[in-house]
This record gives sequence, structure tokens and C-alpha cells, in this order.
Amino acid sequence: MEKHDYRFIQDLKSVSVFPTLEENKDYLNKLFADCSDFVLREFLIEPDIRAILFNIDGLVNGGQVNDMMQALMILEGGEHLTDRILSATLPVSQTKKADNYADLLLAVLSGDTGLIVGGSTQAIVIGLRGAEKRSIAEPETESVIRGPREGFVESLRTNTSMIRRKLKTPRLKMKPMTIGRESNTNIVVTYLDSIADPQVVQEVVKRLEKIDIDAVLESGYIEEFIQDSAWSPFPQIQYTERPDMVAAALLQGRVGIVIDGTPFVLLVPFVFMEIMQASEDYYERFQIATLLRWLRYLFFGLSLLTPGLYVAISTFHQDLLPTQLLLSVAAARESIPFPAVVEALIMEITFEALREAGIRLPKTIGSAVSILGALVVGQAAVEAGIVSAPVVIVVSITGIASFTIPRFNGAIAVRMLRFPIIFAAAVFGMYGILIAVMLIMGHLASLRSFGVPYLSPIGPLSSRDMKDIAIRSPWWAMETRPAFMPVMDEQRMGGDLSQEILQDGGQKGKTIEHHRKREGDEQ
Repeated sequence: MEKHDYRFIQDLKSVSVFPTLEENKDYLNKLFADCSDFVLREFLIEPDIRAILFNIDGLVNGGQVNDMMQALMILEGGEHLTDRILSATLPVSQTKKADNYADLLLAVLSGDTGLIVGGSTQAIVIGLRGAEKRSIAEPETESVIRGPREGFVESLRTNTSMIRRKLKTPRLKMKPMTIGRESNTNIVVTYLDSIADPQVVQEVVKRLEKIDIDAVLESGYIEEFIQDSAWSPFPQIQYTERPDMVAAALLQGRVGIVIDGTPFVLLVPFVFMEIMQASEDYYERFQIATLLRWLRYLFFGLSLLTPGLYVAISTFHQDLLPTQLLLSVAAARESIPFPAVVEALIMEITFEALREAGIRLPKTIGSAVSILGALVVGQAAVEAGIVSAPVVIVVSITGIASFTIPRFNGAIAVRMLRFPIIFAAAVFGMYGILIAVMLIMGHLASLRSFGVPYLSPIGPLSSRDMKDIAIRSPWWAMETRPAFMPVMDEQRMGGDLSQEILQDGGQKGKTIEHHRKREGDEQ
């Protein structure tokens, strides 16, 4: 048998299936030498045709493999045996041919079963996947009070089926890809045809095709490769564990990237204002959703600026405080040996350490450590005279405010930028905070996410889209898709019911006539 030197599965495109069974058997055994999970079984198809069946133990359904072998063993021989097996014999719906080892091994390593019949130069790939996977459960990072309780898992096909259940339309397209020279990670680019902009879809596919890496183990690998600005702390790609979030994003004209082996699906384009939006906003009444959004905007500002404001006011601008409050703060800081900036940094770093410890520790004790640790450490630091009580209150408010940001990657950006603002406040006071905020706004205005301005629809301003930014308008008032998102079809609903609700103020139940007579009424 001719020797073939290879580095990756893609290099085996030139290696065709050998005409004799012995050559194929020896080649497979050499490829998978020292692989204890590789299973190769030789058997006879009646009356005397030899064949080999091979797969990876743990990735296939063993019961279905046995049933398939039983069906093959009673097959009568003849010409064009491979075609007859595909068309009339195999009790499996997913089958295809492979004439080279690259396609064959990629399918087998993904969980399929390979079949080579003696005398044939084509192999059969049989879909008998049965790997163990985590059951569908509510996502822990995006829990809701009202809304679907299902979240993505680590199985690609399970995740795509959950999206398909939300959008039962042939316009939902799923383009398969493979990335990673060693991992050969399966990826699906999903979008709604006739809604998503074809140029955005092409750009997503083009950026994914450029990725050349040995393995892709999580969606974070891909996110860093395809984002527009690599050095920005702000997220330009959204990730989610919720199928309803993906379906809603696809209906807006966005593109989803589903990666095998991770429950997080990437969504592009992504704009800054979506950091402050939660899926539950669209399931509750629009009045409470609007109020919650205003609170998030407020607490976003507090989370970013509160420590810097404390440092600036206590160091440079004491006259901004009322007299009684100034005296209280001065009395609290009288015995503190450190300046305000050092106080703030000590407590901020301590709070971040406790938050990280609470995440890494087991769940049963993690929450207790993060909450009780902050209280105990803060109280002990105040009693020891290391920090003052006001800075503990400021850091606590800042930490609580950061938890109100729905997107975790957005909250991370705020946590990182908080420290430069503290240093700017310590050096220049309020002017330093103003300069820092202007630099951040300028940076945000310069960002793009797959061609969409990051501050849309505020910069550039789109008054039509403000109905889902400053407020959350009722569903019957959102007849069109966002104007800043490139789409092929802007209309998302008919206008008859919307006009009726606007004119009448709602559905008028008082116009329904009830003919049931009460007891005692005259006949």
C-alpha cells in the first residue's frame, strides 16, 4: 500500500478509498493506532462479500449499529451493491457517499459510522449518532420570571432544532461550516432568507472562512477572530443561551453562529443599546419594561461613575456636598491614613476578588462567600481604620448597580473602565471624569459591528427606532423592524389591528352583549 503523509484531516482530500478491503483496513488501523475508542468490525454480506464497519465508541448509538449490521448480513450480493445498500437496505434515513478519506473521517469523528464494501471505491457514511449530552434546562446566566425555560446545550443539532421549533419556515437557512485543523468543529451560520441582508451574511461567512487555527473549543475563540475592533473593551458580538433570543434576533435581520460543543450562540450585528435590553422586556407589559430600562440606564451610569465621583468630590470639590454631609464624610475619614483614591482602589479590588471567588467556588458556598465576605471585610476594614464607611457604601452601590446590566459582557466593560475613571478623578477631579467620559463616547462612536454604527439608533439618530430604546413601545406600535439594521424586508406586521387599537384605545370588551339572565329576572 502506498504511504500517505498527512498533518490534518483536510490533507486527506487526495486520499481516495482504496479498491481492496485489506488496503482500507490497514490504512484505518494505521491512522487510528493507539486509539482505544476506535472500533473496526469486519463481517460478511451474504453470500460471501466482505465489508468493514468502523466508528468511534461513545459517539454512536450501539443498538442502531447492531440493527444495521443485521440488515446488511442478510442482503444478497450482486452488482452495484453499494447503490442497493443506500437505496433499499439500510434502515437509516441519513446516509451519503464518500470517495475520499477527508470526508469519510470527518463524518466518523463527528459521530457517524463508516461502511466500506469489498471491491467498491466508495464508502457509505451512516448517521447513527448517539453521544451523551446534557439535557435541556433553563440557562443560569439568563434566567427570567416570564418566558421560555429552555436553553441551548452542547449539541449542535439539538440547538439548531430548538431554533427551528421557534421559526417554522423554510426561509430559516442553516449553512454548515467546519473550523479547526485538529478539532474540526462543526459550525452553522443561520439567518432568515429575504430578511437578512445578503452582504452581512456573506461577510460573516467570509470572516469565518479566514479562521485558520488548530482548534475551536468555545464561541469565544470565534468572537475574538471576527469582531471589528480587537482592542475595544466593549462587546461587538452578542452571545446568548436562549433560543427565543436567537429567534428574535433573526427576525430583526441579524445572523446567528451556532458552534458545536458550546451552549452559547453568537449574534451579529450588535449595538451598544442592546446591552441594556433583556428578553423579558418583551414578555411583560410595556409600562414596566420601560421603567426597568430607565432604571438600567441610571444604574449603568452609577456603576461606571460613582467611585470616580467619590474620589473627585472628596479630593477636589468638597464644596459640592451639603454642609452636614461634608462634615459626616470628613469625620468618617479623619482617622484614615490613605487618600480617597487609595481607599476606593482597596475596596474595588477587594470587591472584585470576592465576586470572582463567589463564581469559582462551589455553588453551595459561593453565594455565602461573596455576600458575607463583602460585609465582614467591609465592616472589619472600617473598624480597623483602613477605609471609611462612605467608601464602603459607594463601592456597594457600584457593585449592586453593575448587576442590573442584563448583558454580562457589557458589565465586564464597565468594571474595567471604572478604574481608569478613578485615576482620572484622582488627578484632575471632575474635569478628569468629563475627559474620560468624552473619550469613551468618542470611542463608542467610532466602533462598527459588521458595518452597523455601534451607537445606533442614537448616533446616527433614528427617531423611528427610539420606540424600542428610550422606551419599550407596545407590540402593536412596532410595525417595522429597526431601521439601523440592514434588512431586506422592513415590515414585520400588518397595520389594521394597530390602527384599531390606537383609535379605540384597545379592544372594547364592553361592546360584547351577554344574554345570560340572572336569577329572579322576569321571563
